[in-house]
Amino acid sequence: MTTAQTESLSQDELERYRELQDLAIQLARTGESDTLDSMLAAGMPVNLQDPKGNSLLMLASYNGNVDTTRTILQRGADPNLRNDRGQTPLGGAAFKGYLEIMQVLIDAGADVNADNGGGKTPLFFATLFGRLKARKLLKSAGARLWNRSS
Repeated sequence: MTTAQTESLSQDELERYRELQDLAIQLARTGESDTLDSMLAAGMPVNLQDPKGNSLLMLASYNGNVDTTRTILQRGADPNLRNDRGQTPLGGAAFKGYLEIMQVLIDAGADVNADNGGGKTPLFFATLFGRLKARKLLKSAGARLWNRSS
């Protein structure tokens, strides 16, 4: 919703919109794809972020919700949108070792060498936490341990 649109809303309407945003965040976290997809189709911002900067995509992918991750990406989510700590959805999925989600994110254009803080890439986190299959997947996609441009 644009600033002009929110300025024309009453306090009650603004409160209801905040409640709907909170609901969308919860749906992404719990993997309720159909309801979330309906909300996105009705105009809920696909790159909506919670107070910590976690996008719907970050929440879905970090919590292992493959179908919801796909749904959000199909609606046009930015696969490289960082949270307030500089982490990407692929970095979170690599940390957790969620191979299918990692592949979905990579196929959607997630940067396998994105700096997720201090030059550490998703491959760094997969390696650090012993996610050997995740490491192999990232290496096959051209990932490096460090992003030296940071």
